[in-house]
Amino acid sequence: MEMNKTAILLGSSGLVGSQLLTLLLNCPTYTQVILFNRKPSLVKHPKIKEYVVNFNKLENHKNEIKADAIFSCLGSTKSKTPNPIDYRKVDFDIPLFFAKEGAKNGAQQYHLISSLGADAQAKNFYSKLKGEVEEALKKCAIPSIYIYQPSFLIGNRLEKRILEKLVLGFVKILSPFLVGKLKKFKGIEASILAKAILNTSLKSELGIHTYTSDIIKTLA
Repeated sequence: MEMNKTAILLGSSGLVGSQLLTLLLNCPTYTQVILFNRKPSLVKHPKIKEYVVNFNKLENHKNEIKADAIFSCLGSTKSKTPNPIDYRKVDFDIPLFFAKEGAKNGAQQYHLISSLGADAQAKNFYSKLKGEVEEALKKCAIPSIYIYQPSFLIGNRLEKRILEKLVLGFVKILSPFLVGKLKKFKGIEASILAKAILNTSLKSELGIHTYTSDIIKTLA
C-alpha cells in the first residue's frame, strides 16, 4: 500500500465530510489533508492544510489543487440554497472544477458522493443535477473515479430538518421489507459511507466505479 498520500477534502463540515475528515486524519496512509472551506473549520491537526476561499473565485486556487485523492462531500438542500443557480454551483460547478484541475495536477483518484436515482435525463431537478455531474466527472482524465449513490443518509446533522425526520421514520419502518434488489433503497449511516470511502481510496482500483447503499455497506 502506497504511503505518504495527500488528500483534498471538500465539504469537511458536513454530515459525511466531518466523519471522513476524522478517518483521514487517523489513517497513516494520508500524511496531509487539504481543506477548502468558506469559513475556517477550527479543526486543528498537524496533517491539515486549510484554504479559506471564495468559491466564486476558484480560478485563483488552481495551483493549490494538488493531491493524490480528491473527496467531494459537498451537497445542499433547497431550504439552504433556494436559488437553482447557487444550488448548481455547489452540486456541479465546484466538484467538477476540482476534478478538472486535479486531473491536470496529477490526481489519481476522485470520490464523489452523489445520490440514489441520479440520472442526467431525469425530470426531477435534484436527480437530474446529480446525474449530470456524474456524467461530466466520468469524462475527466482521472485514473480512478468512485461514485457513491447512497439512499437516505442517517446521522446527526447540525441543522434541524423536520421533513427528513419524518422520512427517517418511514425508512426505519420499511427497512425490514427492503430485500433483494430493494436493498439499495435502505437508509445508510453517514459513518458507514465515510468508512467505505476511505477503504476504497486505499485500494485504488483503476476505472469508474459506482456504488449504491447495499454495496457501500459491504465496502465499509
